[in-house]
Amino acid sequence: MSADNPFDAMFSGVIGREYDMLKLICPFATEMSRLVGLEIGDFCRGHASPASVVELGGGTGITTLAILSAAENCRVLSIDSEPTMQNQAKLSLQDWVQQGRLDFSGQDALSALRDLPADSADAVASAYTLHNFEAGYRRQVLAEIYRVLKPGGIFVNGDRYGLDDIDAHTRATQQEVAGYFKVLTGIDRLDLLEHWIIHLFSDESENHVMRESIALAQMAEAGFGKIQLKRRMDVNALVTAAKNAG
Repeated sequence: MSADNPFDAMFSGVIGREYDMLKLICPFATEMSRLVGLEIGDFCRGHASPASVVELGGGTGITTLAILSAAENCRVLSIDSEPTMQNQAKLSLQDWVQQGRLDFSGQDALSALRDLPADSADAVASAYTLHNFEAGYRRQVLAEIYRVLKPGGIFVNGDRYGLDDIDAHTRATQQEVAGYFKVLTGIDRLDLLEHWIIHLFSDESENHVMRESIALAQMAEAGFGKIQLKRRMDVNALVTAAKNAG
């Protein structure tokens, strides 16, 4: 990571090529993507016309598919600057593209958001993306999400939200690492184990970790209202917020 590359470039390597392995080592991740999709689906059902949804960090398309499957009346712009992962999504989700319900952007999150008009998206969704950002970059992304949302629009994020209780957070992270070892040594994938452990060090670093109370306070500072932590599974949580209707 550098000032010019404010996101985790590790996803261009073995993790990006085999990101679906996350389903095995962290089953909560798949569940969180499903929950993000359900939240967006519930929101879109209240719209007479197709809702405009911006997805940050679409990756291999796990959350993208959850959104498209849960909400028939939405059109999704999936943003991800890592082609190793996005190309997998383009391949597996091409039917949705042909239906005119899905577009892709290869820009980084902040640049893509800045190119969108103010008050142009009904919803912004994300799963396991914001925690990868350096804290200052993340703060800018939150401000742009708020700007891009229409009044009354929602932001749904399923992600790693660090527990405020540091001891409890450490125990949960230790259990997570133990799961990595159990699964990946069992299938003789020490190469993936090495990369995920290195990536976890980035997740837990001071300039990346999204501590719950601080993260929710930053959302409030950006202007969001109705901020709710709706579901927590160890260090994983589903957070929703809304742009004031004006």
